[in-house]
Amino acid sequence: MNKPNLLVFMTDQQRWDTAPPFTRAVTPYLDALAAEGVTFSGTYCPSPHCCPSRATFFTGLYPTEHGVWNNVQVANALSRGLNPGVKLFSDDLRDAGYELYFSGKWHVSSLETPADRGWQVNGPQEQAVTESKLKELRSKREWDQYRRIGSAGPGLRADFEIQRPGYGTFTISGVDESPFRDRETVDEALQWFAERKNRPEAADASAPWCQFVGTLGPHDPYRVPQKYLDLYPDPIPLPENFYDRMTDKPAMYRRIRALYDQLSPEEHQEAMRHYLAFCSYQDALFGEILAALEASGEADNTVVLYVSDHGDYMAEHGIWAKGLPCFEAAYRVPAVMRWPQGIVNPGRDVDAFVSLADFAPTFLELAGLSPDRSFTGSSLVPFLKDEAVEDWRDAIFTQSNGNEQYGIQRSVTTDQWKYVYNGFDFDELYDRWADPEETTNLADNANYRPVIRDLCRRMWQFAYDHNDTCINSYIMVGLAPYGPGIIFDEPES
Repeated sequence: MNKPNLLVFMTDQQRWDTAPPFTRAVTPYLDALAAEGVTFSGTYCPSPHCCPSRATFFTGLYPTEHGVWNNVQVANALSRGLNPGVKLFSDDLRDAGYELYFSGKWHVSSLETPADRGWQVNGPQEQAVTESKLKELRSKREWDQYRRIGSAGPGLRADFEIQRPGYGTFTISGVDESPFRDRETVDEALQWFAERKNRPEAADASAPWCQFVGTLGPHDPYRVPQKYLDLYPDPIPLPENFYDRMTDKPAMYRRIRALYDQLSPEEHQEAMRHYLAFCSYQDALFGEILAALEASGEADNTVVLYVSDHGDYMAEHGIWAKGLPCFEAAYRVPAVMRWPQGIVNPGRDVDAFVSLADFAPTFLELAGLSPDRSFTGSSLVPFLKDEAVEDWRDAIFTQSNGNEQYGIQRSVTTDQWKYVYNGFDFDELYDRWADPEETTNLADNANYRPVIRDLCRRMWQFAYDHNDTCINSYIMVGLAPYGPGIIFDEPES
């Protein structure tokens, strides 16, 4: 069999339950893809933030290893690019003769562009940050917007507005016939298909290719074309945990909720309608890519992946977007793969713990490559072949130092338990079986100290294995209930 082509469609800030096997959003093209492929319904990002999660997707590594912790383009970024020597799967594919095509959002490094990593770019791309640009970021650009805003309140609040004196008013949803330039991003990808189809006879048509399409929807603000709003004529029910005041959770969570409390329950419901419509719009754009792939005659030997970089709270606990509140809604993402020539027993849902770090080693194995480096992730190829997978992970870990509002946070999730270590506040423990909505924090309940001890041990073991130096023992910062030394204890008899 020839090396398969690879097609990745990555959305921005799409939560897991807006894609198959769930039915919250109207997504006919994703539904069809799932019926012909494999859905990984237990897929998680390592950090609820675009840059570290995208870096993990492209490298197969976690933030402690690839070095990207935050939005690399902002003025107060602590990391602006990948650690020296870190490779992307595109580096290997390029060296193996793959043709690489990139359109849309990058957000992996401000020091490099996709072109630096082997991709041909059609249309605008993020520019590398030069020293002069960095100086501008740290001074003029970030402050200019506030000169326009001033400090005065805007007066009466309009529908869907969140007032923030001195920051500007945030309007959570609205109508936009071409939000975030996603239409242009997809058109650029479609142009690649047209150009390949119109190649002269002498061109090497046998070279495998990889195409990445990165849209920005359904990221906030949720502004979508009207026709997709019309798919949702009825009010969307509020989440079961919408009225959770989070009094047993970190104060930062409540502080964030206070902003969104300006919205009425009905405004939250309407914003949910916009969010789901935005997911339907992404599905329609994805459908155009699938149609072009089918028309190219190359669909049978093309691995297609629909995935997102992180999720969205979507009114859970009364909040939106993503960030340090370590709820499943921000970390769990859709992931659906199709490969007509390679997937055994299509139409399956795999609910094992899958990480965005798993896709880089998966792509490289599919391409017949065996790079001489290790990954945090593991190849998903056995799942595609419907083979029994022994010793697959039974926990998923997260690493965040905060997104612009910095704060150390790590978590470990097993089938039943989720423990969150908050270096900036008190910790969290949720029983996922009894409390799937994550409303009752058990961390202060002495009855669960053995559970927390075991989860701390697992958290620190993962940190040790993946070079996480979140282990400072100084009295003011060593605040976990069980410190890193726990992994060196003698096993209990």
